[in-house]
Amino acid sequence: MTRAWRRLQPAASKLVSTLAGLLGELSDQNAYRRHLAAHGREHSAAEWRRFSDERLHGKYVRPKCC
Repeated sequence: MTRAWRRLQPAASKLVSTLAGLLGELSDQNAYRRHLAAHGREHSAAEWRRFSDERLHGKYVRPKCC
């Protein structure tokens, strides 16, 4: 079992990393990190609220047409 795990470990590690990245994109965590970096701000509950409000406002003010 140990030999098999050593052989599969790099692929399993890459899979976990890919899934974590995908979940970060789906949950807006990566966009939030980019927002913090672009505005030079630190993470806080108030900043998360500001970020979320901006994204939701932008999404619903400019709805997709047809």
